[in-house]
Amino acid sequence: MSLRRAFLVGLIVVFAVTSLGTGGFGQEGKKIYILTDLEGASGVYKFAQTRESGPLNDQAKEYLMGDIAAVVRGLRDAGAGEIIVLDGHGTQAFVPHLMEPGAKYITGIPRPSVVPYLDESFAGVVQLGAHAMMGTPDGVLCHTQSSRSENRYWYNGVESGEIAQVALYAGAFGVPTIMVTGDEAACREARQFLGEDVVTVVVKVGLARESAMLFPFEETRKALYEGAKQAMAQIGKCKPYKIDMPIKARKQWLTFESPDGPGKLQTKEGIIEDVRQLFKF
Repeated sequence: MSLRRAFLVGLIVVFAVTSLGTGGFGQEGKKIYILTDLEGASGVYKFAQTRESGPLNDQAKEYLMGDIAAVVRGLRDAGAGEIIVLDGHGTQAFVPHLMEPGAKYITGIPRPSVVPYLDESFAGVVQLGAHAMMGTPDGVLCHTQSSRSENRYWYNGVESGEIAQVALYAGAFGVPTIMVTGDEAACREARQFLGEDVVTVVVKVGLARESAMLFPFEETRKALYEGAKQAMAQIGKCKPYKIDMPIKARKQWLTFESPDGPGKLQTKEGIIEDVRQLFKF
């Protein structure tokens, strides 16, 4: 099956499941938390769009806001109540005048906590614009936390990327990840860690780290909207992601003595007693 056909089949599956009439039945008023990143947005495929300020970065931010708008509309139409959207991109990526009504938006740093306001009152987390972990061959802009120092993380011997990290953090509050959007590799990774009940929406297919097969925004935004509606129906089916505690953690990263010099591999090992301290390791 061609990549293009596989994408279209994926859309049909999402649409078909949604059309069963389950889209959010019994989920009216549920609180949803959306955590966004820029690398996994529609139309984004090279680091020049995500790192340096300028026209490419400004345009990529608009792409992200379009994806967010589609998901917010889908969640609202499926009965979601309060929706909080967090700007999870390191250099921040929200464009205030493009914020879709019906949600509250958090941007700017520093913050009082990694994921402000997330608590046990939320019914589900949406990871929007996600990317695959560092080292994924077909992962568009793949990295874990830092693409420059090429961080990698292992928890209880299992290498884990940002999708698992966010899901673990939310799981500490008993909140499941109900939807992940991004490239095909990110969606595959989400199902690997979170199971087949999580709704995934593919907005591009990676060829290498900075090349991808892209799809028209009209198609991806429709898929995101329908996927968000279906995600509401998955509340109660998706379970919070948790692993054995305490966590035996290992981290690897590169340090550079000069900007153009070779990186030196660093390693750190330790124990994480509280999942909410995950991002401090």
